[in-house]
Amino acid sequence: VFLLFFTTHEELQTLDVDDAFFSTPEDIAARALKPQGGVNFIRTFKKQVEDQAVNLPPNLDELVQNATYVQSPDNLVWQYFYDLKGSAEYPFPGGIFQWARYRINGNGLNETEKIFSESLNKHENTLTLATLRIFSNGLGQPHFHFNANEMGYVISGCAQVGVILSSGVTANFDIGIGDVIFFPVGTQHYIKSVCEEDLLMILAYSTGNQLETLRMNDYFHGTADHILAQLFFKEQAEFKKFPKDTK
Repeated sequence: VFLLFFTTHEELQTLDVDDAFFSTPEDIAARALKPQGGVNFIRTFKKQVEDQAVNLPPNLDELVQNATYVQSPDNLVWQYFYDLKGSAEYPFPGGIFQWARYRINGNGLNETEKIFSESLNKHENTLTLATLRIFSNGLGQPHFHFNANEMGYVISGCAQVGVILSSGVTANFDIGIGDVIFFPVGTQHYIKSVCEEDLLMILAYSTGNQLETLRMNDYFHGTADHILAQLFFKEQAEFKKFPKDTK
């Protein structure tokens, strides 16, 4: 079972090998592929009634006698493959992140991860992928991303999600297994795990650059105490009660 993300907001356009083959005139296919028997051999191919996007014929053992898949060199494999489950964990007070992402200068990545990271950054439209685990009753604090839309899929657990809109209104809703969420770029949001089991999600971000994120504790502590006092009509000293090391 695969979970797939595609970098397009338009209707996905796909052309399978068999569709391309049967859309090609017989004489053209024969001249291009040069099979034994020429165009007569090409005519022995019959288009299936069902869509062959996923093809598992009932007589597969009769059709395929020998299938070999040779492992390619690392410099090729790791442009397209990343061992996310085996990668470093990035804990936060409410849970754990694991990333398949681009990092500037490859900081914190091993050699094979650097190959994947550089491959992401070479392509204009690509994705940064992550798994997010939020412990029971844990919180992914309010934050937003400067340079990416975010989409997520719930694998296990359940949560309450809040999307904080520019109008000052918050949209709250519940999510569970199989649900998909979407946060447009620049939209502040938070996720609170509310089940006894941990919330586990796969997240995709629409950027091949280093993801730029601003969290509530960062911009709150980045604002001078005297400015906060004016905004909230509270004594300046009151804002010393917020610990600076909160993440």
